[in-house]
Amino acid sequence: MDHIPQDNFNQVGEGCDGSPKTLPHGVVEYLVFVVDSRLSDIQTRERLQGFQRALSTLEKKFLKEYIWQRDGLKLALIRQDGRWVLKGSTDYGDCLADEWLIVYLLRELSKEFKDAWIRIYEAGGEFLLSEADKAIPKWLTEEVDENRVWINNHRLLIIPLSKGDNNHRPLKEMEALEILRETPALPQYYPNLDKEVFHELNTYPAAIAGNQHHATLHLPRKAAYILHTNPGYIAPIVEAFSMVDPVSLRLIQPDKSKTVLDFPPEDFVEVSVRFTKNLYAHLQGQWWSPPAPWGAALENLVDKSVNKFAVPLKKAEISIKVIAGLEMLVHHKMYADEKAVREIQLLLDDLKSGDDTLPTDKEVATWPKRDDDESWLNIDFAAFERELAGESRNDGFGDKGAQENLKKMVERTKSFFKDDETDDGGTDGPSPTGEDDDSAAADSDQERRGWEDPEDSEEESQSDNEKADGTDKYADAEYEEYEKAFEEFMALPAAEKELLTDEARELALAQEAERAEDEEIKKLSDMIGAELLSHGALARDATTPASVGTKSTRGTAKGKGKARPEDIPEEEEFEDELLDDDYNLADNMLKSFKAQAGLPGPAGNLMGLMGIQFPLDADDGNDTHKKGETSSSSRS
Repeated sequence: MDHIPQDNFNQVGEGCDGSPKTLPHGVVEYLVFVVDSRLSDIQTRERLQGFQRALSTLEKKFLKEYIWQRDGLKLALIRQDGRWVLKGSTDYGDCLADEWLIVYLLRELSKEFKDAWIRIYEAGGEFLLSEADKAIPKWLTEEVDENRVWINNHRLLIIPLSKGDNNHRPLKEMEALEILRETPALPQYYPNLDKEVFHELNTYPAAIAGNQHHATLHLPRKAAYILHTNPGYIAPIVEAFSMVDPVSLRLIQPDKSKTVLDFPPEDFVEVSVRFTKNLYAHLQGQWWSPPAPWGAALENLVDKSVNKFAVPLKKAEISIKVIAGLEMLVHHKMYADEKAVREIQLLLDDLKSGDDTLPTDKEVATWPKRDDDESWLNIDFAAFERELAGESRNDGFGDKGAQENLKKMVERTKSFFKDDETDDGGTDGPSPTGEDDDSAAADSDQERRGWEDPEDSEEESQSDNEKADGTDKYADAEYEEYEKAFEEFMALPAAEKELLTDEARELALAQEAERAEDEEIKKLSDMIGAELLSHGALARDATTPASVGTKSTRGTAKGKGKARPEDIPEEEEFEDELLDDDYNLADNMLKSFKAQAGLPGPAGNLMGLMGIQFPLDADDGNDTHKKGETSSSSRS
C-alpha cells in the first residue's frame, strides 16, 4: 500500500551506493546479495529471483491480513556496480513493528538461502546494533561499523577490522562484498550480540497476528462499505486524521468549504474494523474537539434517546475520528495521487453510477464482528514492580510487548546516564543510533503534531462589524492566503520542497528549544538522577547537587562507582511504603512522556535516543483508566 505523505528520497535503483546518509527518518533500507564465487552472473540472478519467490510465499503465509502503516516490504532486482542485487526500502513511519517484521522475514529466508548476505540499515546507520549496546564489541564503534554488519544463515555476523589497520574506518560496500566472496569464514559471530539484537523477534511469528486489533465501531453505511472492501484503507485514514491541518478541517465542514460530504455522519451501521495496535493507539490517544457536524454526530451516537445503538463514548469517539479521517483523505489535495485514494474514488464512482450498491442491513449483519480486549493499552505498575522483582503472578501488566518495552526502557535509561563525565544537560551527547536530539524531535514533531482547530481563532478574532453579516472576512482571507501558499508549495520540485521543509523544521525546533527545552530537560535529568542516586547507580560529588551524565558514543560508555549510603542525605531516602527504584523510574518516565501531550519534549526525545517509542496516551480524565494504571502501548 502506498503511504501518505512521505519525504522525498532516492528510490530503488537511484543513487545505489549502499549509504544510509540519504535516507529520511523512519525509513529502513535493505539489500540482499548472493555471494558465491562458483555461480555465474546468470545463476546469481536466478538465485535472487528464487529469493523473491520465497519471500512471496512467506508473505502469503504470514501477512494475509497484515496492515502496513505506510509501506510494505518490497524487493526489486536491480543491477548495481556490475552485479545483481535485491534492494528495497520501507517507510514505516513510527510503527516499529513494521520494521522488525521486515527483519524477521529476511532473517527467516536466510536459513533457506545460505549464500544470501543481507544488510539492513537506516539513516542513523546500523540500526540493529542500537538494540544491543552492552553486547557490542568495544572496537565496533559508529565510526567503523558501516558495511560490517550482515545477516547470513539466520545469524548476525560482523566483518572485523583488518590486521594492522590503524585507520579504524568503515568499509565500502565493494570492499565488504570482496571480503565475503574471498573469505566467507572471516565474519565473526558473537552469540550474546546475536541474542540481544534479535531479542525483538522472540515472539515471532505469533507477534504478527498479535499486532492486530479489532474494534466494533459504528460508521456510515458508505464508510463501512469502503473499509469492508479493503480493510487496509484504515492505515491511510488514520494517517490523514493524525496529520490534520487547517485545510483538512475546513474540508470536513460543509458550511465553510461549501462542498457536500462524501461520508456524512449519518445512516450508521455496526461493523468490525481491523487496525494495527499502533494505529488504534494513535486514534485513541489523539485529542480532538470535533467541529460541526461531527460534534453533533458524536452526541447522537451516545444518546440512547436518538440512537438505537447507545454507543459507549470511547467507541463513539473512535468512530467519528475514522469517518473524519476518511473524509480528509479523499478531499485533501495532498493525498490525491495516493493509490488508496484513487481506489476509493473508483468505488465512489461506481456507487454514483449505479454499477454498485451499498450493502443492506441484512448484508451488514452477515459480516464477521470482533471486538478485541483493550487491556494491552494499560500498564498496571503494581504488577510491573512485581515482574521486575521476579515475583510475577502471571497477571501481567499489559501485553508481552508492553512488558518487554518497559523493562527495556528502565534498563536503557540506567545505561544512558552512566558516563565518566556528568552534567545537568543530560541529553546533549550523541545518540546510540547516530541521530541528534534536534533531528529526532523535528521528525517526531512533524509526524505527531496536529493543527489547532481554526474555529477557535476565527471566533476570537472577529470584531462586531465582521460578525454583522455572519461572515468572518478576516479568517477567510487568512485561509485563502494559507491555501494559496500551500498550493504554491505543492507545485515546487521535490528537492525544493524537501529543502524548505527541512528549514522549517530547524526553525521551529530552534524556537521551541529556546523557549522550554533546556528547562524541561534539566527537570527530567534531576528527577531521574535522584532516582538513580538513591540506589547507587551514579556516584555524586559531595560538594555538588545530583547530576546525570551524557550518553557517550556506542560501545565507549563506562560505569560509575556506587554512591555510599552515608553520602545520601536523609531527606532523599525512600520511605518503606514506596515501590522499588525501577518502578519509580519507569513511572516518572511515562508521566513525563504523557505530560508532553503529543508534542516534542525531553522524555520523548530521550526515549527516541534509546530506540523506544510510545504512542500518545489517553487523557487522565478518561473514566476507563483504573487506579494504578497508565494507558500506554508496546512497540506496536
